[in-house]
Amino acid sequence: MLRLGTLLALCAFVLPAQDDPHTNRLGLPNPPKQDVPFLIHGSELRELESTAAAAEEVKNQLKFWVPGTASSVRTPLASPEFLIDSKDIDPRDLELYGFQVASGRRELLYRKKKKVVAEPYFLQLDGIEARVVRIRISASLPPGEYGLTPEGSDAVFAFAVF
Repeated sequence: MLRLGTLLALCAFVLPAQDDPHTNRLGLPNPPKQDVPFLIHGSELRELESTAAAAEEVKNQLKFWVPGTASSVRTPLASPEFLIDSKDIDPRDLELYGFQVASGRRELLYRKKKKVVAEPYFLQLDGIEARVVRIRISASLPPGEYGLTPEGSDAVFAFAVF
């Protein structure tokens, strides 16, 4: 039979401290940087690859691209979740797009003959505390390269699903 002291020690080890300023109500650490999405990977956070998109217009097509064929941030989860401590970036402005790998880079065909053809994935936002927001993707993602971007910005936070 367990003694009360042993039971309390076990509970303290298993349950996250509610008054710990470094964890949130999910029992996860708060993002260490502001305005950068972090992939929730088990009980840890992994910073997404930060890069800038370049625009290229060729033959009535507008493409946005980021360098490299693959992100260094990878997840096996088809429905990954993210945390962001939003200071300047409004999480409601974030859009998620899938990239095609071509010509040694990750590309997004955004517009073709004056018609926008890129469709962002639907995101669900859940306020965790103060400025910390959990971002969920409403659909399962097939394996590939992806980027979260604030609407109207060239900033891209990239990751890969494998």
